Amino acid sequence: MEGHNASAPVQRLDYRPPAWRIPRVGLVFELDAERSVVEAELALQPDPAQPGAPLVLHGEGLELLELSIDGRVLGAQDYRHEDGRLTLPGVQRACVLRSRVAIAPSANTALEGLYTSGALLLTQCEAEGFRRMTFLIDRPDVLSVYAVELRAERSRYPVLLANGNPAGSGELEDGRHYARWQDPHPKPSYLFAIAAGRMERVSAPFTTDEGRHVEVNVWAEPGFAPRCEYALGATLRAMRWDEQRFGRCYDLDVFNIVAAQDFTMGAMENKGLNIFNARYILADIDSATDADFEAVEAVIGHEYFHNWSGNRVTVRDWFQLSLKEGFTVFRDQEFTADLRSRAVKRIEDVRLLRMRQFPEDAGALAHPVRPDSYREINNFYTATVYEKGAEVVRMLHTLLGEETFRRGCDLYFERWDGQAASVDAFLDCMREASGRDLVQFERWYAQSGTPELRIEARFDAQSRRYTLEIEQHTAPTPDQADKQPLHIPLAFALYAADDAPIETLPESDAALRPGLIELTGARHRLVWEGLDTPPLAAVLQGLSAPVRLRFDYAPRDLARLARIERDPLCRWDALQSLAATALLDDSEAHATALSEALGSLLRDRALDPSFVALCWQLPEFEVLVDARPQVDVDALLAARQRLQLRLAQNHAEALAARYAELAAQAPEALDATAAAARRLKNTCLKALALLEPEGERAWAQFEHAATLTDRLAALTALVHGGAPQAEAAISAFQARVGEDLLLNDKWIATVATRPQPETLDAVLALLAGPHWLPRNPNRVRALLGSFIRANPAAFHRGDGGGYRLLFAQVPLLDALNPQVASRLLGALEAWRRLDAGRQARIEAGLRELAGHALSADSGEMLERLLA
Repeated sequence: MEGHNASAPVQRLDYRPPAWRIPRVGLVFELDAERSVVEAELALQPDPAQPGAPLVLHGEGLELLELSIDGRVLGAQDYRHEDGRLTLPGVQRACVLRSRVAIAPSANTALEGLYTSGALLLTQCEAEGFRRMTFLIDRPDVLSVYAVELRAERSRYPVLLANGNPAGSGELEDGRHYARWQDPHPKPSYLFAIAAGRMERVSAPFTTDEGRHVEVNVWAEPGFAPRCEYALGATLRAMRWDEQRFGRCYDLDVFNIVAAQDFTMGAMENKGLNIFNARYILADIDSATDADFEAVEAVIGHEYFHNWSGNRVTVRDWFQLSLKEGFTVFRDQEFTADLRSRAVKRIEDVRLLRMRQFPEDAGALAHPVRPDSYREINNFYTATVYEKGAEVVRMLHTLLGEETFRRGCDLYFERWDGQAASVDAFLDCMREASGRDLVQFERWYAQSGTPELRIEARFDAQSRRYTLEIEQHTAPTPDQADKQPLHIPLAFALYAADDAPIETLPESDAALRPGLIELTGARHRLVWEGLDTPPLAAVLQGLSAPVRLRFDYAPRDLARLARIERDPLCRWDALQSLAATALLDDSEAHATALSEALGSLLRDRALDPSFVALCWQLPEFEVLVDARPQVDVDALLAARQRLQLRLAQNHAEALAARYAELAAQAPEALDATAAAARRLKNTCLKALALLEPEGERAWAQFEHAATLTDRLAALTALVHGGAPQAEAAISAFQARVGEDLLLNDKWIATVATRPQPETLDAVLALLAGPHWLPRNPNRVRALLGSFIRANPAAFHRGDGGGYRLLFAQVPLLDALNPQVASRLLGALEAWRRLDAGRQARIEAGLRELAGHALSADSGEMLERLLA
């Protein structure tokens, strides 16, 4: 591709152990935002099994000041430094390599390696950021014990943090000081971290089940520490939960978390020094919604749980990324489910899976959970690796049961502690703990695409026999043409005419236990004998496997499932099926059944309000596009708008009554009960706003809101509905939040997601104004990410204006932060499912973009979209 430096793909099967090890690393940082100097001392040892292998280290964007081996200073003739690699010919034996380099953190807009965020100096080393700070063998299977000394001007950088335990501090000349840190646990370079600057903290003691006394600190820039209290509490909950559920205790004397305003991802699990995007730390009643509080708790849990599933046991190579990420997502999902509503959490996880991962698996970006090759590893931090990877672990948990799964986890952690492992090692431990053959199950890691289960039901009244014919099929994907049957756990239930469950087990050619069949072949059959009337089958309960279901339910059967099914996810899914068919096929019968079912849920005070709120949400645009080979975007958006209005009109009285009832319930409380009430109340407000163009109800809520949740819901109703008070509400919100970056992101995202084509003009105006901060990933996500991902009416407008905006911004952002630009491009993963006119506009834009000199990240993404 013109302008794109397309490197050769890295192949999983080409893996070889490192030819050199580095058991010990010593680092000294002379810290300064404009120019930092890094001195490194590496104890290098060759692998006896690979004699004569050259010594090659990684290093990118480094100004080499000095290099020596065992005290002998090297001249330019003694090494080669080119293409991001430092080669030292003739080195054959163990030695100590010392280097001194200079780097420019303030010029580092990619936010990889050492960079500035406001007045702070921070690092981000996963996946290959360490090589931007000094020379090292920067791969995850090279584990080292690190000793670090940080030196800086005390007035600018009074707090100096690194991995591990504090090992001393003191004063230097000229107002400078130092801090030493020692991490006793071997770790790969991607887990290295430092943080320096003016910071304040909240702290709490924690005593582990093993009796270790730990100081837990959450740090933020001055003035923000009070907003860290919730994060501190969430950290303590995560530490205790991991002990109780997985038997994993913390292993250092201090655990530090730092909030960063500029951070490309969500957070990073660096050993003993987690660095977080501030949006997942700063939270109080005025600065965080109920959803934000839950996200803070979940992300803190995720990064903390990495201490074992990722840090103590790390990955052999980046192809094994899901070994740490998928496993840890499963762990953080269980953490949230145990602390909050398991039913609501499962529905939220499945919504995300279907909205992000299913389209990824069906489009140009499809790849296995464990990819076979990559060019730019940053492009594989995907929903497939994370969310589908978590579903694969969940299936293991389902197949083995909690007790056996826990034994397998314990064996894995004990056997591989302090080492770099592979997916095969994880599965071997599960095999050993359970005695089960998991060879076919391993295909879930190797095979891309979402399997489809086609189920045909037959009832023979004469023989009183009910049969389910089950067929699994996975369509070819761009990366794999041939697919094999997978080992699929299928949870099911059967209901009689009186709505009572039928407990009789069927006859089958597959392994069975109550409520679960294990599908291993392309086809299976379940047969029940002795039934007087046709039963109602509920299948794929709890989404027991990440598959698509094709079961020809009549509308009345889906409505009945939504009413009687014991599994909350199946109830919710029945309503999603009714809505999807009503929208995609213009089915009046499905729309009527949906409206009646939603009305019944709204009137049922015994149900969890959060569950009812989720049931009232129509399928997302991405989910609907993913359900058909090709979609007429204009027709789909119009149908969605009509159905939303119809549901509001049909239930206006009930919506208003429920809104009033819920509005009176503990408006300032932050507990789960109050949050659930707010969720349904604001779902009612959203529906009622369609009937109230003057906006009185939403404006009254905005003016009297006691929480950000209610304030932002009201603002959204006013802005999205085009109410007369919309501009005044935005101005009032802006005045309230001042210069707070995260809170300004809130109203900006609200403006960017107004579901009208002319929203493009508002986005262009924001891009031209002072609120546009292209170096801040959160701001890019709030404005462009929200517009592209969450506003199909404007982004997919018929004249192609939304696409032109994306293609104009990608090169500009790519020059600053390639990961951010590449992820924006990834939003086009399903572009070939759109109508012909939109496909033509997108393809033309992609091909024009191919003429730009793009980064490896964006260049590879572009190639895959066009392939």
